[in-house]
Amino acid sequence: MTEQAQDNTPVFSIEKIYVKDLSLEVPNAPQCFLERDAAEIGLQMQTGAEAVGEGVFNVVLTLTVTAKIGEKTQFLIEAAQAGIFQIRNVPNEELEPIVAVACPNILFPYARETISDAVTRAGFPPVLLAPVNFEAIYRERQQQQAEQASTPLQ
Repeated sequence: MTEQAQDNTPVFSIEKIYVKDLSLEVPNAPQCFLERDAAEIGLQMQTGAEAVGEGVFNVVLTLTVTAKIGEKTQFLIEAAQAGIFQIRNVPNEELEPIVAVACPNILFPYARETISDAVTRAGFPPVLLAPVNFEAIYRERQQQQAEQASTPLQ
């Protein structure tokens, strides 16, 4: 293989996975630990990415988990799980799906473990988050953007 051919080979690698931010609140302690009802768990999620160098991207998956019994919050936890990824020699039209789907898919198990560990350390039963289909989320977002672009302004 020539040196020129090697230079054009697509590259996708994980450089670093880390917890960028983690916060936990237990606003109604200690009374919340006396509750016998099961808490209702809510999940909000967002992703973001930025280029931090030539072919190097920092992707952040932020999960916010809230547990409530009625109107009382048992706990609120926010974890920003991040990764530095090297992505080179990839066509521009393929770059966005890699950053929006592949990278969050890699980060999610780490974020899920971070959430479960923090919740357990706070004295609550572990929260086991269901898998997330980032490809479906990405396609839905693309479809919404296409519909907005095709809607005439009035």
